[in-house]
Amino acid sequence: MKNAFGFRAGKAVKALELPGYYVWDCSVIKAEGRYHMFSSRWDKTLGFGWNWLFHSEVIHCVADRPQGPYEFCNVVLPRRGREYFDGMNTHNTCIKAYDGRFYLYYMGCTYGGEIPGGQEEIPEAYALEVWNRKRIGLAVAKEIDGAFVRRDTPLLEPRDCSKWDCTITTNPSVAILPDGQTYMIYKSRRSFGSPLQLGVAMADRPDGAFVRLADTPILQFDHPDFHIEDPFLWYDAEKKKFCLIAKDDCKNGSGGITGEWGSGFYTESKDCVHFEIAREPKVYSRNLLWADGSRTWQGNLERPSLLFDDNGRPTHLFCASGAGSRPYDFTGSTYIVCIELEEP
Repeated sequence: MKNAFGFRAGKAVKALELPGYYVWDCSVIKAEGRYHMFSSRWDKTLGFGWNWLFHSEVIHCVADRPQGPYEFCNVVLPRRGREYFDGMNTHNTCIKAYDGRFYLYYMGCTYGGEIPGGQEEIPEAYALEVWNRKRIGLAVAKEIDGAFVRRDTPLLEPRDCSKWDCTITTNPSVAILPDGQTYMIYKSRRSFGSPLQLGVAMADRPDGAFVRLADTPILQFDHPDFHIEDPFLWYDAEKKKFCLIAKDDCKNGSGGITGEWGSGFYTESKDCVHFEIAREPKVYSRNLLWADGSRTWQGNLERPSLLFDDNGRPTHLFCASGAGSRPYDFTGSTYIVCIELEEP
């Protein structure tokens, strides 16, 4: 598959699957000679549904190879109390290294109602109330295996209700430039039922005060059924451009950007505000080629993230997926897929 990204999706393997748990997003970094994955998990007996929003915790896993298998090490961001903005739930990881420190960006939320348990259905009104409390957090460590110290306030707050991003800030994806300037893509929306959209903010250092670079969302489309989410941002020093992979979340059979719901597309920008989508933007398909030569249509292939070599070239693509063949069918298990990237 030729695409503007410059790489094609090769063979896939299951990089992380934890017995007794659902796992979802992940972010992988090489440090101290090993590969470190930061992911999210919650107890499988609770079910999938809305439980990621109420019970997720960020974990740390390691492997000797990029494709794993990754072994669980510890819980990095557990519950810490309802009084904190991220006190009851952590999710959506993004790990970065800069100037001798490790920066873990994530989404956290809290809630005042009962903690759902067992397999009872969580009322949609309660779930949406908690959903609107999603905020971007940051935890910093001096060592990849060390304690990550969290901020007690969100890194970026929603704006007032005259703006498109007045509900949440979530799904952070970060690019740190050599001088420390840090760009962050985030997700939000205006109201319940309105499209999910992406914004961009910048700080002069990885833990600095983030300021929005645009008053409106990036990647706006005239077609009402062209929706996107799950951004992954990086800076390509050779191209001198910001690069972005995201999920094509098109609605109502519109075909979206790639022609395939749930696939990933590529776009790039000189300023991280004005992104251009090339003619052939598809990066990966839900039709996976596995290492044993078999093929499957995955119900979901989400939360894309990349691993880079020492020269800044992407080598592996990670996505969250599951055993179900239909979208959002997670009655079986979920796992993290690692897809080797090949040059055409």
